[in-house]
Amino acid sequence: MTASRDDTIATAAGPLQIHAIHHASMRLSWNGKHILVDPAPPKGGSEAAYKDLREPDLILYTHDHYDHFDTAVLAAVAGPATQIVANRDVYAAVPPPLQARVQVMANGDSTAAAGIPIQAVAMYNTTPQAMQFHPRGRGNGYILGLGGKRIYIAGDSEEAPELKHLPDIEAAFLAMNQPYTLKVAEAAHWVHDFKPRLVYPYHYRNADGSLSNLEAFKAAVGTASEVRLLDWY
Repeated sequence: MTASRDDTIATAAGPLQIHAIHHASMRLSWNGKHILVDPAPPKGGSEAAYKDLREPDLILYTHDHYDHFDTAVLAAVAGPATQIVANRDVYAAVPPPLQARVQVMANGDSTAAAGIPIQAVAMYNTTPQAMQFHPRGRGNGYILGLGGKRIYIAGDSEEAPELKHLPDIEAAFLAMNQPYTLKVAEAAHWVHDFKPRLVYPYHYRNADGSLSNLEAFKAAVGTASEVRLLDWY
């Protein structure tokens, strides 16, 4: 695996820069704007991990689990002009002074925040043994429109029927950790179904502390998509 935390994707409005922070957290920088996705502290860490990532234009939250949402991190990073997009559970947990700045989205909603088109899509478990972790209708995945490219952030979703053939995805971020999200083979199967041009595995530390086998994922994806590996841990 590459040791880099950073990658770049060309768009019609300049480069999209991707910075892997930790686990499910990332920063996307594009056209002079900075987007934080699911800012939460590293396991056993604190909001200090975000000391150089403060005051983004937009914060996106997929759901309210501790490894995706943290009130101390939110208070530390949100600037006076930061816009926040989240599901209803996150909104309910946001400290009251910031709640007025949260735009609540549900699956199927579309909006624009910080000048960026955003579509909220389903995010849930489909295998019976995992359905209690992420019930249908609570969390959001997001598709962002950045310079003519559709960027898909899956959150903790498995391959649901309405996600099976997402069209025209330039880059997809897929979670694969057990027992909460996709198995490696399941993630590869999904890639073969919707064929994003690029796919970034993230959120791949399992409950027992091990990391999912990303080389096996690359091999299973084959030529369906280009797999790019970043250092999330």
